[in-house]
Amino acid sequence: MGEDSPRVGGFSAGLAVILSGEDSKKKLPKTRLLSCCDDLGEQSVERTLEYVFGLPNRSLNSLDGPVDSSFIRSVIRNVFSRYNANSGDSNSVNDDMICRPDVVGLEESSICGDIKIIKPPFVVESLAMFSSARANTCVWKGKWMYEVMLETSGIQQLGWATLSCPFTDHKGVGDAEDSYAYDGRRVSKWNTEAETYGQSWVVGDVIGCCIDLERDEIIFYRNGISLGMAFRGIRKMGPGFGYHPAISLSQGERCELNFGARPFKYPIEGYLPLQTPSSKSYFVTRLLQCWSRLLGMHSVERAEHSLAQKLRRVKKFVSLEEIFRPVSYSICEELFSVLEEDVRHTEYIVWGPFLSFMFEVFELHAPHDYSSLDKVVEVLLQFQGSHVLFENLINALSCGCKMAPLVLTECPYSGSYSYLALACYLLRREELMLLWWKSPYFEFSFEGFLSQKIPNKQDLDSMIPTVWWPGSCEDACCEGNMMLATTALSESMSMIEEKHRDLCRLVIQFIPPTTPPQLPGAVFRTFLQNLRLKNRGAERNVPPPGVSSNSVLVSTYTVVLHFLSEGFALGDICGWLKSCKSDVGFLHRGGQQSFPIHLFLKDDPHRTDISRLGGSYTHLSKLHSAIAHERDVVQWDEGCMDNEEIRVTHSTRQKPCCCSSYDSEFSRNLKVPAKYLAKGSRGHCSSIPERPAHVAAECSDGSLNDEITDKPSSSDQSEPEYGYRQVHHMKSVPKDNNLSTATLQEEELLDALLWLYQVGLAPNFKQASYYMTHQAQSISLLEETDKQIRERACGEKLKHLKEARNEYREEVIDCVRHCAWYRISLLSRWKQRGMYAMCMWVVQLLLALSNMDSVFIFTPEYYLEALVDCFHVLRKSDPPFVPSTILIKRGLASFVTFVVTHFNDPRISSADLRDLLLQSISVLVQYREYLAVFESNVAANQRLPKALLAAFDNRSWIPVTNILLRLCKGSGFSFSKNGESSSSSILFHRLLKEACVNDEGLFSSFLNRLFNTLSWTMTEFSVSVREMQEKYQVIEFQQRKCGVIFDLSCNLARILEFCTHEIPQAFLSGPETNLRRLTELVVFILNHITSSADAEFFELSLRRHNQSSEKVNRGMILAPLVGIILNLLDATKLEEYQENNDLVDVFLSMDCPDTVLYGFQCLVDYNWDGSCRGGVYVAKYKQLENFVTLLACRTMSEHDEVDSVGDTDFDDSLCCICYACEADARIAPCSHRSCYGCITRHLLNCQRCFFCNATVTDVSRIDEKTG
Repeated sequence: MGEDSPRVGGFSAGLAVILSGEDSKKKLPKTRLLSCCDDLGEQSVERTLEYVFGLPNRSLNSLDGPVDSSFIRSVIRNVFSRYNANSGDSNSVNDDMICRPDVVGLEESSICGDIKIIKPPFVVESLAMFSSARANTCVWKGKWMYEVMLETSGIQQLGWATLSCPFTDHKGVGDAEDSYAYDGRRVSKWNTEAETYGQSWVVGDVIGCCIDLERDEIIFYRNGISLGMAFRGIRKMGPGFGYHPAISLSQGERCELNFGARPFKYPIEGYLPLQTPSSKSYFVTRLLQCWSRLLGMHSVERAEHSLAQKLRRVKKFVSLEEIFRPVSYSICEELFSVLEEDVRHTEYIVWGPFLSFMFEVFELHAPHDYSSLDKVVEVLLQFQGSHVLFENLINALSCGCKMAPLVLTECPYSGSYSYLALACYLLRREELMLLWWKSPYFEFSFEGFLSQKIPNKQDLDSMIPTVWWPGSCEDACCEGNMMLATTALSESMSMIEEKHRDLCRLVIQFIPPTTPPQLPGAVFRTFLQNLRLKNRGAERNVPPPGVSSNSVLVSTYTVVLHFLSEGFALGDICGWLKSCKSDVGFLHRGGQQSFPIHLFLKDDPHRTDISRLGGSYTHLSKLHSAIAHERDVVQWDEGCMDNEEIRVTHSTRQKPCCCSSYDSEFSRNLKVPAKYLAKGSRGHCSSIPERPAHVAAECSDGSLNDEITDKPSSSDQSEPEYGYRQVHHMKSVPKDNNLSTATLQEEELLDALLWLYQVGLAPNFKQASYYMTHQAQSISLLEETDKQIRERACGEKLKHLKEARNEYREEVIDCVRHCAWYRISLLSRWKQRGMYAMCMWVVQLLLALSNMDSVFIFTPEYYLEALVDCFHVLRKSDPPFVPSTILIKRGLASFVTFVVTHFNDPRISSADLRDLLLQSISVLVQYREYLAVFESNVAANQRLPKALLAAFDNRSWIPVTNILLRLCKGSGFSFSKNGESSSSSILFHRLLKEACVNDEGLFSSFLNRLFNTLSWTMTEFSVSVREMQEKYQVIEFQQRKCGVIFDLSCNLARILEFCTHEIPQAFLSGPETNLRRLTELVVFILNHITSSADAEFFELSLRRHNQSSEKVNRGMILAPLVGIILNLLDATKLEEYQENNDLVDVFLSMDCPDTVLYGFQCLVDYNWDGSCRGGVYVAKYKQLENFVTLLACRTMSEHDEVDSVGDTDFDDSLCCICYACEADARIAPCSHRSCYGCITRHLLNCQRCFFCNATVTDVSRIDEKTG
């Protein structure tokens, strides 16, 4: 009104624009100087005030006195109010459309389950398994809406319901007639039954629930975007019996309801709020616009300061300072008088017009107008009601961070940046920081500031509109467009993370006025401790109620990681960190390291329920109660666990990977750089400086540039040996009494960092790994489909192939976007450097603590879990953090030492953790460069072979099998075809052989478990194949099961082949049982493999999707059997094994010699050309033929002898178990008789008599004369 009213001659006379131009920041015409003289030369302050208050020209009378607050207030109340009155009634409605109280909220009597308000007014959480509630208002006519901001993203049913909708423990909104709901977790709408609808939702989404009772429709919006019509033709209701807003929440689900008490985040045109909005909102909005105009004029005058001074001297112009103070104070007085009239106005006005005003003053984008904001804040703080105003403002900014999405077109000032920037600047003032800290919801709003909105599939589509990947058929411009998009998003993430750090620095620096006084960092420490308490059990599949959003944990982790890796940039705050180098990050300092053991031993509530390596804290504290104050600090020298010759630390000439300036060179030297750029590499993810100057200065002596260029694989060259030592450089010293325990220590932050990683980051990296794997698989399927399409030009098959191709392409695009997002948000270069340094620090700490039994067992499990997971994230990162050839050697050699010395450590009570270490070994030894590190590691050479043999048990046999298979590679039949012998480990061949020979008891136990396991896997495999063959139907699950079991059987058979090759004496001169069991197992496997009637079906049952027959066939299991036979034949040629070791006799002594001969004939007849070539193969094949020929001749001879002897009486002296040998042994104490071989084999697995189940105490041979 006022602003749009005509100003005839106003600007030409009283508010002339002397100079015009374009403001680069506001993009509005500049009004640089304002005339204070009218056409008659009279002073015209009145005209200036008319402009400020948006009044018509000459609506103010001439000024008789000074411009003071009383005059300005009279202008506001008498003139301004007249032009801006009755403008806030647009939302008033008749009572014949809605039944509502003064304050709309949840009706307590309608609550079913347990719904708790965790923060007023309406942040609610379900504490029961399923809770429902209705609002205390209903509508039956008109168009209405309310908003729900999601604090969690699980199962919630949001919508509308009538009083007739029953709420129970299992049924809620949408589960009955006349109730309608939307659930974004299950992407469904509900009205007695579920139907697919909408999009998946994420934390921070704002769901608009709209009902149109004029057209009888219900529609839902996600962040202001329609999800489509949800329900049509809903039943009409009468007055007082309409539709209530209603929600149903699963346990632990949280959301914030807004019925209109604050302005809607995404108002929908035509729909009204259920809560009557503040009637003063329009008036306050116009009033704040006046203040904004005044600030704009003031800024302009400052910009033209010199010219204004000259004109003032000739009394042509007047300074705005004369009217700025009274106008500002008067506006604030009027503002606070409005807020005091009704406290309910405060929230609506602050979250609406006042928040918009503050952003307008401050500027959403840099450069920000700090001067104008300071003026506003200084004026506001002089009023008594300002604390309430700013408290609501801080809450509004915190909530805004949760809801703010990243928008590509707004980068780099997108997402929560604007909210954080304004909050950080306000909280630099001590009185506002104190106000925030005193708030009962300080930690809740702190978490809000650290929240980031995670995109769903549709969000990613808009954030990364074009996608490209190596080998794709997309347009050439797609690669560049994707790079631009990801680079812009990376810049936004970097700016948001910087503001997170600024906010946390302010909290760290804040010293609360408490008694006794606290030191800097106390508030931040309390926040971290309470964060742990709140998130106990967050790692469970079904977390308990009240846990924080994952983005809060990730953001806190990112802040702490940056502080520890790149430094605090805080300076010397009250002597805090006075003992540390302020210019170098904690993780990169090197030299002597120390760690306060009391962090593990203190009986703190936020630590006692954390699982420890040795068990629960309660149990351990009872066993080791005296340890509580025995030692306070453990110290060691960085790298003291490694051999001095190859030691790499922050103090050596050659620096660790985290502090070497290889980054740009490595990216340029990539063979296919576009591959990584397309997937979101450094070019996409890292817009901030890669290393602060102080880190570069600390670690500038060594560089990897020269060594990376054209560096061959480590497996192709000799490597220096890695030395392993006990940690004799480590010592325990009393804690410095001068360092108060109240001071926040960097070691505490490291402890928190590891916990945050395990609870917050590890699930995200697991999801990222899934998308990376699925992307590779989908690209492979897409390429294979394209190939088939090119080969088939027409037909129905082509149609199906094109449909499949479209599906694969969509999957690839989705995976590429998700992978790019995870690289942007989690794996920027500085984060990878920090993660690497964290791994170095933690593995050396664990090795130091492992020499202190009473302390090691108190170490939290998440130390070990975070170490292993973080290491493998770095190993698998794409693009790679560093080349795999140097990942371990340049700083993480201690990691190999740790895993090989602790994967069977009995002090680690959790079998899952021991398995985690064993799995790490299993993964690493599959790569040549990592296997070379194991070969050069003294601890691996000394401990690994025996430890693996001992660990082959019912739980760990699969990873142990994979490790042994890799270490044994290259010595088996048909291995040479693919050149695998060249990658074998000759060193571990020898070490394994020595371990087996030197410890007969260990090898005997291992061999027994190997026989049993291979027999079990072949039985399971045979049963599964038979089930499918009987139905003649290949089911995907059973096919996958068959494939896994078959692979395991092949691996076990390969290990058995290695044993016969390297330790033949165990079968030929050892216990008779070994050779007997071996031959029986060979025949057992042959019978199962060769008895299949349908060979094609047999191989089909093994083959995975898109896998060729060359990779999966019978030869995989038959080859090691041939190897076993040939190894034994070769060994029997040696003089010491010739006596009583005729293999032909051994096989002939078994039942059904014809079946045995048939199996061996199948070995000869099998087509080995696809697996073996060369002269060596021909010689071995000839040897196998000769053996089978001899076996056939001896079998025929045996048949002739049996025919000539005829029927004979049964000999009761034979063993009644095998009916092949004489019963030459007696079991004590029951005196049952059997052959010594059968008894010995039975006792390997059971210590009871197989006749009477008595416990066996002794087995004695029976003398033939006295028997």
